[in-house]
Amino acid sequence: MTPEQKLTELGLELPVVAAAAGNYLPVVQSGNLLFCAGTLAVRNGELTHAGQVGRDQTVATAYESARVAVLNTLANVKSHLGELSRVKRIVMVNGFVNAVSGFADSPAVINGASDLLVAVFGDAGRHARAAVAVAGLPRNSTTEVQLVIEVA
Repeated sequence: MTPEQKLTELGLELPVVAAAAGNYLPVVQSGNLLFCAGTLAVRNGELTHAGQVGRDQTVATAYESARVAVLNTLANVKSHLGELSRVKRIVMVNGFVNAVSGFADSPAVINGASDLLVAVFGDAGRHARAAVAVAGLPRNSTTEVQLVIEVA
């Protein structure tokens, strides 16, 4: 089953790729590695989840925010590669959580991205990771994710 078929089976679809919001590329390939710019929880140009966890969002809603953010990354990857079947392994996920001071559950939030990557890519979706709480993110997004991906 292709990753795209797995997404369909999960009841998910990749969003339309948005233009970069600045002077950067959404995906840069160096050899067999893709370095993916940070993506936010955006659908149809609108944030799906805004604000800080612990004030405006719960761990559960922020988990969903991380899923939306990683779907945006996968849309950028598919646009770059043509098909997600070229993904050999998800190497690294850097997850940022817009949270109140002292928030300690960033890993539970970024599990939204990690769990989805494993669901779509199986063992090739298992990765190294950082999950960091920050005082703010662009557009007041609840989450932002960056990926490093090995491709065939």
